[in-house]
Amino acid sequence: MSTLFPELFRNALPPGIEQAKNIVSAEEEADLIRRINGAALEPFRFQQWLGKRLTHSFGWRYDFTDASLSEAGPLPDWLLPLRERAAALAGMAPDALVQALVTRYDPGAGIGWHRDRPVFEHVVGVSLGAPAVLRLRRRRADGRFDRAEIPLEPRGSYHLSGEARHGWEHSIAPMDASRWSVTFRSLAG
Repeated sequence: MSTLFPELFRNALPPGIEQAKNIVSAEEEADLIRRINGAALEPFRFQQWLGKRLTHSFGWRYDFTDASLSEAGPLPDWLLPLRERAAALAGMAPDALVQALVTRYDPGAGIGWHRDRPVFEHVVGVSLGAPAVLRLRRRRADGRFDRAEIPLEPRGSYHLSGEARHGWEHSIAPMDASRWSVTFRSLAG
């Protein structure tokens, strides 16, 4: 719950959000961070702009310059145990999560309001490093927004599906500390 603007946020989360705490140990978190830092990270590209966060896709890659989806290199072995845990949270078979995006958010980096592209269905994120808040909003008929927040604790995971995935936008405000994430996605049927 926001302490700065409590009237903007409500306790009720939209349907389609699940969370799990501590899906990896502190040692696993340190190893995942090391491996993400060792991946071929590049600045996030959206049309002609470069984002402050660094990313690398496995399995499938969505290109925001031409709105295309293409195959990327396979998920590395070091992501497979994490994918199994993410799939368990989502109630899916691990091989249904065919895309993984690893991201490093250096201080000052965040992610603006968006919905994941419609080529993807389920979204399962794992948060590493600094804690963050996943902000959600949905425009109402009167032009105002319904809002909600989900705390993202280090080593925790969240799953977005249904209304939360398709009816709400989400974002993460720029932070003062480094954070890493692994986001698994299934393809839309």
